[in-house]
Amino acid sequence: MKIASALFCLGAAMCASPASANHLASAALQAAPAAASTTPATRNLPVYRINPGDELEINVWREDQLQRTVKVLPDGSISFPLVGSIQGAGRTTKEIEQFISAGLAGKYVDGNVPDVTVAVRNPAGLQFSVIGKVKSAGTFTPGRYVTLLEALTLAGGTDEFASLDSIVIIRKTDGGLVTIPARLSGILRSKSISAEAVRAIPMIESGDTVIVP
Repeated sequence: MKIASALFCLGAAMCASPASANHLASAALQAAPAAASTTPATRNLPVYRINPGDELEINVWREDQLQRTVKVLPDGSISFPLVGSIQGAGRTTKEIEQFISAGLAGKYVDGNVPDVTVAVRNPAGLQFSVIGKVKSAGTFTPGRYVTLLEALTLAGGTDEFASLDSIVIIRKTDGGLVTIPARLSGILRSKSISAEAVRAIPMIESGDTVIVP
């Protein structure tokens, strides 16, 4: 079923520009009814896991020779002095800190390793693709986690023939590809949006492909 053109492109504001679409999303959140306002439309963002292509800043306290900015290689590994190769992809920064600390423990006589900190300096590896009936299909590197609504904003919004209730996210998992269906027409069409509906908008993960039929 085709949706009326006034509802396409994630609303008329989104058709104008990605910036306008961001304003649309903000306005939609503000339009939540008073009854729902008592329940904040917040959500816990998933813990960021390192991706190939990310740039990491690694520091060992008071050890200038162990300060490094490294890029995660295509195979997911990084190299660090005195520790060697580390599998970084799929791990959190805290997990990499623990791995480096364990690798350095034998290098100190008392085993007291200085504090190790790992930060994602440039999350260039967090990429996803949007294809189908959108204005600007392609691969995007937002540098942060985004929701499905924001992903469509980055793609310029949907075109007039898009079915907003048949969107599918294809995600790579250890067990293979999985499909995540999504419905957005109710959110974009409603004058009052509940906090529950906002929290139900899927988050995009690295490697996802969003298909807009």
